[in-house]
Amino acid sequence: MAGEAEQQIVERLERIAKALERLAGAPPAAPDFGAHAAFVWHAAGNRLSEVVKVNRVELDLLKGIDQVRDILLENTRRFADGLPANNALLWGARGMGKSSLVKAVHADVDRGSGRLKLIEIHREDIEALPELMAIIRKQPQWKFLVFCDDLSFDAADTSYKSLKAALEGGIEGRPENMIFYATSNRRHLLPRDMIENERSTAINPSEAVQEKVSLSDRFGLWLGFHHCSQADYLAMVDAYVDYFGIPGEPAAIHAAAVEWQATRGARSGRVAWQFVQDLAGRKGVRLTGH
Repeated sequence: MAGEAEQQIVERLERIAKALERLAGAPPAAPDFGAHAAFVWHAAGNRLSEVVKVNRVELDLLKGIDQVRDILLENTRRFADGLPANNALLWGARGMGKSSLVKAVHADVDRGSGRLKLIEIHREDIEALPELMAIIRKQPQWKFLVFCDDLSFDAADTSYKSLKAALEGGIEGRPENMIFYATSNRRHLLPRDMIENERSTAINPSEAVQEKVSLSDRFGLWLGFHHCSQADYLAMVDAYVDYFGIPGEPAAIHAAAVEWQATRGARSGRVAWQFVQDLAGRKGVRLTGH
């Protein structure tokens, strides 16, 4: 009798297990890294979705950031070649091409190797970075550039500790086939008033501040982006005009571009691109392939 009772319990447990599997659904299919160059990480389902066409511009169209472009390009090439390379933080002025540079550099490097994969992780999914790293470790034949755009943290947010541990401080460390690039308007990824508040209210102010700003120390490269000069702004406009074949006298285009940036109160790569979109629309030119 005891044996029959135990068998019944086992059968019931098996039925419960199968029912739970049906409720949970099938595990997400493994992404085809050989067929795609870019992916987006979804923490909710611990899965990667393929990006068929990446929204980016050609590297040659990014003007006024030559020094940081060359540094990031060289760092990425070394990583793709299996050589030591650093995580990179691209910080500074809005609209100066930080995220555009990351995507353009990836395309330029991957064009020569075909082995470098770009994965975008959203700011709100940073706490799930260790799960993504576990997937990356299982794919040693590929190189992965994990990219987070507009990364920053607020006072009540403690997920920056997860990022610190994942990048350098965890027991496993960063996978050898992964590098992490982030863009931010803040050099230390935290608002200045948050850092000052930690200094004024902490029992040991210096230790509290160090805890906050040490996150940026996980990035070996700090690449600063600053507001551009008028000459750089017009060079950006000229590059787009030439690339898309937009007709017009250079002097007239420059005058219109200067007037456009004056109405915006700023000069940047984003403002240059917005002017070119307006110019192309007025000229009846389609901006294909951008």
